[in-house]
Amino acid sequence: MLRYALTWLITLLLSLSVMVSALSPAWSQTNLDLSLPSLTSSNTQVINGEEVRLGRAWLRQFRAHAPAWEDPISEDYVNTLVARLLPHSELSGIDTVVTLVASDRLNAFAVPGGVIGINAGLFAFAEQEAAMVSVLAHELGHLSQRHYARGKARAEQMRLPAMAAMLAGMLVAASGGGDVGIAAAVGSQAALYQDQLAYSRRFEQEADRIGLQAMASAGYDPQATVDLFRTMQRQLTLQGGNPPEFLLTHPLTESRITDAQSRANQIQVTHPRAEDLAYHLVRARALLAIYDRDPSQAATRLKRSNPPEAAQRYLAALIDAEKKQTDSALRQLDTLAQAHPDLAMLPASAVDVALKAGRVNDAIERARRQLRLMPGYQPTQLMLGEALLQTNPNDAYFILNELADQRPEDPQVFALLAEAAGRSEREAWGHLARAEHQQLTGHIDRAIQQLDVAQEIAKRHNDLTASNRIKQRREAFIGYRETMEEFQ
Repeated sequence: MLRYALTWLITLLLSLSVMVSALSPAWSQTNLDLSLPSLTSSNTQVINGEEVRLGRAWLRQFRAHAPAWEDPISEDYVNTLVARLLPHSELSGIDTVVTLVASDRLNAFAVPGGVIGINAGLFAFAEQEAAMVSVLAHELGHLSQRHYARGKARAEQMRLPAMAAMLAGMLVAASGGGDVGIAAAVGSQAALYQDQLAYSRRFEQEADRIGLQAMASAGYDPQATVDLFRTMQRQLTLQGGNPPEFLLTHPLTESRITDAQSRANQIQVTHPRAEDLAYHLVRARALLAIYDRDPSQAATRLKRSNPPEAAQRYLAALIDAEKKQTDSALRQLDTLAQAHPDLAMLPASAVDVALKAGRVNDAIERARRQLRLMPGYQPTQLMLGEALLQTNPNDAYFILNELADQRPEDPQVFALLAEAAGRSEREAWGHLARAEHQQLTGHIDRAIQQLDVAQEIAKRHNDLTASNRIKQRREAFIGYRETMEEFQ
């Protein structure tokens, strides 16, 4: 079972922040665009930039301390849901970043900068896709209404230092600082939150309003939100003084449930979506991650929710793979893929099983076959790149290099790209990619050291393209470090 969940206080303070040609030129330009903007004036657009600057810097620190649920298939699915909701969420002009957390606790969060976090435990709790969508829609509602940036005039002068100090306390607590970190976090957020406490219920209702309309416009029944609230309320009653983390950060009152019910009754879903098997497959993956020491518990819990038979067969195949019964697992996955040819995650899961079993050539063949039929499916591109590291690092490099352009916030991509570059004799670019991985995971000083090594190698080989790129990234990394120091 995943035992790496953050303490409830850390998650509480996190969600409160809501309120209150070797390497291609395209990849280089994409990463340049990731520079965290500075605050230069007091207009609304710049405040937005400051939120992005702090939120993205915080994400890097969060990755350094929180356990990641590294599952490209599940992450791609969540990104698909977010993309489906975004056009209806009154949120524009910002790129969202999804991070999956290896925690069995029921929680989700959003912070300034468009960062959306989902615990594996939320999949276990939400038995239907509409329930998961309701949570994502609510978090997008918080972002669209800029609840962190809003508040009383008195909070205006203390907002940014309060956020920096609050996140610093969270990071201390997350890294084992215990009572010291908790005290710092609580003390720092108290003054800001004291002024905004009266606004919290209004913020939740605003996020509910945006979320209900967004999910209905995307084809989901808003009644799922009310049903989820009722389920949480029952759980709160059963657990007494130990409520789910999500309720600690999202106050749930009878008046809020009544208001949500009233709004849901008035919203019509003009183009309802059919229940998606993909959700149940990802839920199976989450349950297996949570119950990794006893997969039979994952199967029991999945069956309890009466999922489609295909989801149960899928989980059985994944369990077989865990038991090293690779042939059985692949046969079941192939049969499911033939029955559901539009579900990209089914052949991708077979690629994953083959790769983890050490059947590299089989994984490569399967990945290439899928990408001919479903070009651009990023989880399979990632796995193909990883598999090719064993047989053709040069091909792996070009695949991962292209993927890095598409996923500039993905540490997994840059970790593999660094290895591919090193194995294909692109030493300077390999150190640069490793530096990108280090900065994305919050290890900024190590990242700058990697850039220094890369620069020495580039000069030795007279690689002016690499040298210029490294200089540009070093300047950006220095800016990242200055922002991260606000949390220390």
